[in-house]
Amino acid sequence: MKRRNFLKIFPAAGVSSFVVNGHAMRPFANSKIAKIMSACDGVEDRVLVLIQLKGGNDGLNMLIPVQQYPLYAALRPSIKIPNTGANKYLDLDNTLPGIDKVGLHPVMTGLKDMYDDGLAAIVQGVGYTDMNGSHFKGTDMWLSGGDGTPEKNNLQSGWMGRALQAMYPDVQGLPTTEMPDPLGIQVGDPNPSLGFHTETQHQNMLNLSGQDPAGFYSLIQTIGGAPLLNVPDSEYGEEIAYIQGIEKSISLYAQRISDAFNAGTNANSAYPDIDIADQLKTIARLIKGGLKTKIYLCSMGGFDTHGAQVFENQTTSGTHAGLLKNFSDAIKAFFDDLEGLGIAEQVTACTFSEFGRCARENGSLGSDHGTLAPMFMFGKNIKAGVVGTNPNLGVLTQDNQLSDMQFDYRQVFATLLQDWLGANNYVLEQTMFEGYTKVAAVDAAAVVTPDCYIGGATSIFDPLTGKKALTVFPNPANYSAEVSFQSLSAFDARLTLHNLGGSLISASSVKVQAGSNLYFVDVALLPAGNYFVRLENKYSGRAEVVKLAVAH
Repeated sequence: MKRRNFLKIFPAAGVSSFVVNGHAMRPFANSKIAKIMSACDGVEDRVLVLIQLKGGNDGLNMLIPVQQYPLYAALRPSIKIPNTGANKYLDLDNTLPGIDKVGLHPVMTGLKDMYDDGLAAIVQGVGYTDMNGSHFKGTDMWLSGGDGTPEKNNLQSGWMGRALQAMYPDVQGLPTTEMPDPLGIQVGDPNPSLGFHTETQHQNMLNLSGQDPAGFYSLIQTIGGAPLLNVPDSEYGEEIAYIQGIEKSISLYAQRISDAFNAGTNANSAYPDIDIADQLKTIARLIKGGLKTKIYLCSMGGFDTHGAQVFENQTTSGTHAGLLKNFSDAIKAFFDDLEGLGIAEQVTACTFSEFGRCARENGSLGSDHGTLAPMFMFGKNIKAGVVGTNPNLGVLTQDNQLSDMQFDYRQVFATLLQDWLGANNYVLEQTMFEGYTKVAAVDAAAVVTPDCYIGGATSIFDPLTGKKALTVFPNPANYSAEVSFQSLSAFDARLTLHNLGGSLISASSVKVQAGSNLYFVDVALLPAGNYFVRLENKYSGRAEVVKLAVAH
């Protein structure tokens, strides 16, 4: 049976996998790509690399709470990292207050060097409300920007996709002279990540096989035979034309990525011979080759360490130690490479995992699914240090889980979007990250200032009144809500109602006239709660959103 990959169809966007340097690459072209702001030097060149640690990384054996070591050792008598001897933990930072001091797993010498050089930061105690212990659902939470509340437990789009779509709203999702590159690329995994999905995605699929660029291009050309010269004037014909356009888009992006790879180089030949290092090495070469992609997503697996996390009586060796060493060596080689290439100022990296591990060991030289865990950030423009303090091992839940969350993961991602990539407040709103307090993670000198923010307009305002153009009344509504929109021009639009999870509740096509427009949304049968109303221009794709509360 042939190995198959899938092409997922997006409105004015496409996604398919192919191989560069032996790794599956998946480009994500959002339906709207913005003009690059030329007035703010360097902001348009910034890149965010996200590293997913799949399986649930054990933060407690990665970062040992020094002042709580007796309690830590009592909870983990068979898997604890020693505090004495040749294999004791590495004292990360002696300048930290006693309660905040951490010991780093002794195999992570590369990460320790980065921390000492001011290139690493740690955010302690990260999680979200009502954390989910399932690998699949937990991963979906982190990629969608959701949590365990009913309103955000089943988001159908990814926060990266929503953010990129809102940051770059002006150009169609095809390579252009202004922006020839996909805004997001997933490296090393042939399965498309939820993180890049947008709310407007369709689930139509075309099966693809082959993973190298040459096989990809020949396959694209044979999906439906030669392009149709006369496309039928029907809904079916529109789909045919749309798919042909998608094929062209993907082909052009594939060529652009291959060209950038061939134009790029690596300055460091000392990458370890492991998959995550190869992914990072490929990203470094693409950036050096001139690719303007904003977010890269790569991953390494194996962190689900229920058993054999450590070797018996050799707790600094075993599965987890091997993973941590590989990660530490790879991230160090990556930033050494970026420095040698002269592009280290452009790149920030951040880790995440679907959950941490249980505070108490499980009796099988391992640890079970947990809750909170640390996040790591790397780069020359990261504010080095430890944000927050060690989790309190004295206030565990009845099932021995960490319970004192210090930061919501969306605080970290919102910080990186705005302070590093320059996303404006409208982008945070569209990403569903508005209201989350940012963390002090980016060096003050590198924080993007508001006059350099990137993204769609914070709101469309009525120039006569200065008020927001899209409003609802009453709010909260009981039976029906009036949707009012002020416009300077006429256009065809789509008026939709969604729950906070992004699921479509109702939709209608409407005519917008220049001046005042009034529509009605029936909410009598909806459960009480929060929703949002969206009005989208069918031609430009520009949309306005307003929140609506329903109360009975």
